[in-house]
This record gives sequence, C-alpha cells and structure tokens, in this order.
Amino acid sequence: MLKLLLSLLLLSLALIAGDKVEIYASSIDSKGDIVTSSGGVTLVYKEYILHADRSVYNRKTGDMELFGNIRLNQGKSYKALGKYAKLNLAKKERLFQPFFMSDNESQLWMSAAEGSTTDKDIFIKSGVLSGCNPIDPIWKMEFSSLDYDAKTKWTNAYNARLYIGDILLFYTPYIGYSLDHTRRTGLLIPSVGYSVNEGVYFEQPLYIAEQNWWDLQIKPQLRSSRGYGVYQTFRFVDSKISHGEIRAGYFKENEKYFRENKLQNSSHYGFEVDYDNSDFINQWFGTALEGQSGLYAEIKHMNDVDYINLATNNIQNSTTATQILSRINMFYNKEKHYLGAYLKYYQDLAVASNAQTLQKLPTLQYHYYLNTFLKDHFLYNFDIKANNITRTLGKKALQTDMNLPLTLQTSLFDEYITVAYDANIYMQTSQFLGEEYPSSGNEYKNGYLFRNTHTLSAASQLIRKYDEYSHVVGLRVSYNRAGVESKSGFYEDNAEFCADPENVRNPRCEFYNITPVQDEMQLDFTQYLYDNKAREVIYHRLAQKIFYSHAVEKYGELENELDYKITSFLSYYNNMLYNYTQKRFSKIFNEVGYHDYGVNVRLSHLYKDSFIEATDTLARYTSYLTSTIGYTYDTHYSFNALYNYDIEAKEKKSMEVGFLYKQRCWDFGLKYSENRRPILTTEGDSFVDDRYIYLSLVLRPIMQASDGSSLLTWQLPQKK
Repeated sequence: MLKLLLSLLLLSLALIAGDKVEIYASSIDSKGDIVTSSGGVTLVYKEYILHADRSVYNRKTGDMELFGNIRLNQGKSYKALGKYAKLNLAKKERLFQPFFMSDNESQLWMSAAEGSTTDKDIFIKSGVLSGCNPIDPIWKMEFSSLDYDAKTKWTNAYNARLYIGDILLFYTPYIGYSLDHTRRTGLLIPSVGYSVNEGVYFEQPLYIAEQNWWDLQIKPQLRSSRGYGVYQTFRFVDSKISHGEIRAGYFKENEKYFRENKLQNSSHYGFEVDYDNSDFINQWFGTALEGQSGLYAEIKHMNDVDYINLATNNIQNSTTATQILSRINMFYNKEKHYLGAYLKYYQDLAVASNAQTLQKLPTLQYHYYLNTFLKDHFLYNFDIKANNITRTLGKKALQTDMNLPLTLQTSLFDEYITVAYDANIYMQTSQFLGEEYPSSGNEYKNGYLFRNTHTLSAASQLIRKYDEYSHVVGLRVSYNRAGVESKSGFYEDNAEFCADPENVRNPRCEFYNITPVQDEMQLDFTQYLYDNKAREVIYHRLAQKIFYSHAVEKYGELENELDYKITSFLSYYNNMLYNYTQKRFSKIFNEVGYHDYGVNVRLSHLYKDSFIEATDTLARYTSYLTSTIGYTYDTHYSFNALYNYDIEAKEKKSMEVGFLYKQRCWDFGLKYSENRRPILTTEGDSFVDDRYIYLSLVLRPIMQASDGSSLLTWQLPQKK
C-alpha cells in the first residue's frame, strides 16, 4: 500500500512536466515537502530504471536524491553506478558521485569522481575510460573532463593521457572519437614511421563527410629527408544507379634527395577516376529505351611510378605496377542486339614518354546474339568490331574484324552423342595512317584478309552414380580445316615473316594479330568426381591437338589440368603443357593448399620455357616460387609469413613475417617485410629493395583500423 501511495504521489508531480514516473519502495516517511523512502528504491522513468538503497524527494524543488548502490539502466545501452545521485525530472538533470558508465554495445566504460547528465549529454570530471576489464585494464585513458552525446555517441575528452599498463604512451590536450560507425567529419588514425633513407614519416588523414552522398579523405604526409605531399580520395553516389571515386596526389622531392638518387622527376603527381552507371543513356538523355545500357570508366594518369610508391608507407596495402591501363566501356544491350564502345589507353611508367605506345581509341562493336531455327539444329550469330589503333609518334591503323559463325548440330543414339558442323567466316581489313617513327623501312600497305574454316565435332557426356560419389566423364573430338583464304597488301607482305614465333616482338609485326589456321584435330577429355553432398572432389582435363598440315610439328602441346580436393582441408592443383618437338615441358604449375588446426598454408611454383633465345630484356625461362603460411594458435595469437622468390633470376621478390595478438579491447601486431619496387631514374628503369618493420596497435572501441594501416613504420636501409 505504501509503494502504491508513493508511486501515485510522484506520478502526480511528474505529470506537471508531461512525463510518467513510477517509484517503488519498501517504506516511506513524509514530512512537509520532503518524502523519504528506504529499504530499496526503484524508479522507472521513460527508458530509465534506477535502483538505490534510499531516496529523498523535495516536492517543492522537484529534486530527488538517491543514496547507496545506485544503478542506472537505459534500455540496453549503458549502466551507471555510484553512491550518490541527484535528479530533477522536470529539468531533466542528473548528478552522480562517484560516476560509472558502461556501454553494452561498444563495451566502453567510464569512471569518474563526478558525472552529470542532461536529456542527451553526459559531462564527467576527472575520470578514466577503457574498453578492457575494469580491474587492472591493459589500456586506459585518463582525462580532466569529458562530454558524451548519448544520441550520436560522440565523445570529447580534454587533457587526455593514454596509458598501456602504467606506461604513458602519449598526451593530447583534446581528442574526439565516436563509439559507433556513423560517417562523420574528423581525424583518422595517424601513421608514424622512420626510414633510414627518407627520415621521419608522418601522415595525418582527415575525413570529411558533411552529406550522405559523398565523403572526402585527405592524407597530407611528410618524409623529413625526402619531401612532402598530399593524397586525396573523393567518393560519391550521384544516383541510385551510379557511383564513383576520384583519387589524386602530389609529392615534392627535396633537392638533395632528388639529386643523390638520380630520380627522373623532382615531383610526382597523378590522378585516378572510377565511375559506374548501370543505365546512363536513359538517365543522361531523358529517354525511355528498353534494354540495358552501362558505362564503366577507369581512368589513370601519373608522371612516374613513384606516384604509386608514395601513396602509402605500408607496402602491404599497395602493389606497384609499371604498366597501367585506362579504359572507358559503354554498351547498349537488347535481347538480340549489342552495341559497345571501348577506349583503352596504356601507360608505361618505366619510360619517360609514351608517345610511341599503341592505344585503342576507340573500339566500336556490334554483336547479334545467338539465334536458332530448324528446332535449334541451326545456330548463328554475327560480330563486327572496328579498332582505331593510334599513337602520337609512329604508324597508326584502323582495323576492322568481322566474324560470322554458323553451326548445324543434332544428337544421336538417344542423345548419347552430339555431333555438329561449324563454318566460320572471318574477315579483317587494315587501313594505315601516319608515318613510321623513326623510319625503319616498314612501309605498310592497306589490305584485307578473308578466310573461312570448317569444324566437325562429336561429344558425349556420361554420368554414373555410386553410393558415396558421382562420376561424370566427357569426351569431345573436333576436326578443324582451313577453307578458302584470300589476302592482299599488309597481310600478303607480312604473313610468312610474322607467323614465325621468333618475330613476334619485331616492330614490323606490331599490327599483325592473325593466327595461322591449321588442319588439326582437337581431343578433350574431362572428368568430375562429386561426393554425395554435390561437392566437387576431382576435376581432371586432358587436351591434345594433332596437326595435319604443319611442316614441322605433328602434335601440339599436351595439356593436363588437375584440381583434387584430397580432403576437406588438403587440396592440390596442377597444370602442365608438354611440347613434343622440344621434348620438354613448356609450363608446369603446382599448388598445394592446407587448412586445418589453425594452420593455413599455400605453396605454389611456376615453371615456363618460351623456347626463344634469351636477350638482355627477355628471359627464356621462368621459375617462380610463392608461399604463404598462417597459423592461428588460439583466439589471441596468430602468425603469418610470406615468401616469393624468382629462382631463375636468383632474386627474392618479397618476404614478410609477423604476428598479431588480439584481445577483446585491443590488438597488437608486429611485422617485418621486404619488397622490391620499381623506380624511374635518369638512367632508366630501376628498382630498390625496401625493408620495413610495421607496428600496429588498435585500442577498441576508440580506434578502428579499417584500412589495415600500421600505427608505426620503421624502414631499414634500402638496397639498390
């Protein structure tokens, strides 16, 4: 009865402020405006539930004081503990002494001598916070004052000192961070490093997200002995069907570093644009065309390869390539028709100028999709493609390819065998423009090549079911024969010379892309083995060509491919090509994978023989070893290693070894890495061997390394 009386009394007072309050207590004493309750008090107000040993309520001021073992729950978000609390429901003010708050979602807790709250904010004086166990936390941050927005989960801490154990890691007069993943403007985790060659490295990224359809990341960097620069990434979603990204950067070399390292350029700059639109015609031109249109753009330009090298101090997150491709693809597609336009621009970063590099600007294509008649016994389609092959200096060409394949097929013996006859009509024309630069005596004449080929094929596939496995066997035999062929001009003058594999890289053959047609038989054998859960256990393929018109070779290369899932944790893959003429393998690739008991291993080796005499720039043999090893000891410790080695050149390409220690509230990683990266010097294409030590530290939830960046990098002396 006393509980009910007190509840009704306080409810009537709270209704003045328009809020409903329920208070329960074991005993009550009322004198004038003061109402005292004891023996355990529970207050329910909106989403708040408060518990205390006793309380005092002043009906005149609206203040309620709580004493002893105070606990505050706000839904599932946090709890606050203290010995003393003062609440004013009308003013929505709360004071706790001492103060303790725990956020269930982020597992962050804060403790202080005093904490006060309003409807949405929390203010704390002289406290400590951490995401670790409150008893002897691994890391903690002490502060003189802190404010926290419970709605946005944004925290501002002042005079903050970060400790690992009892060791002071750093001090900052201000730090702000979020406890959720909402996009917002602010500073990202900085990167600090030291290089024997480049000096102290510092990068402080700034993230700007003022609207929900775009964001901007700016990354200024300083390398004390080398120079300074800035890189930026702008991401946007301009409609429901399109989005893009623009990246750009600039780095200025110090004069001393530039001269000592004989670099080609004293500054490095570039930009990259990615854009994707899945219905650009209707969107841009206001049409209502049926079918589908699409636009994809990937545009890159930079003055040298160091633009890529300097984009980050962490070689684990970037790959340096000396050949880059820019492209724009557009298409319009209907049920039977396809129209496409493609632009390709190649840039070789290992040379000072790309004036002689061949570009395809543009390629136009029309394709008529596969059609059938005579009850699907006759199939046909058509394709035409025009390539404008151009460059600033040197010969240019306009090449057009036309292709018309015709197929007549049927099945025999109750569909055990499928037989088909294919006739393919092909034509290519070339029209040359411009002058050869420098003059090499290659005078190309306009010309055409017309030919048709005939192919007879028979195929069969059989399936047999066993108790635990299903076995699928397929066999296909085809015979291809050249038909009529006619050629003129460029094709007639260069056919014999450019058909020789020794002349493939000769400048005379840079426009010649015609493969001779052989009278040949192709044999393909495939088999699959599936377990009773329809999972592939074995895939095996054998392929062999037999030539009937080749003057030297009777047999083409025998290809064997095997993918064997030996167990659920062990796999083996093999691909081999055997050359009968050379009596050698032209390619052998083996890969073994193991994943069990926390161990993840992948080892591979590639061997290739081009059978072409080696030159200063071209090697005959390739022998390359790659390996990755990972081991997860338990939920806390994991180790990894990587090693790539060029056996033929006797060069180590890359290597790294490291470990990661993970706890609920923090991650700590240490890694040593070596990598060979290309550079452009005044003496031409060159490279350096980088050696790094990476230290990564993530303190949850105030730090989240979303891009895998290292907090600290130490670069050892380079090898040139």
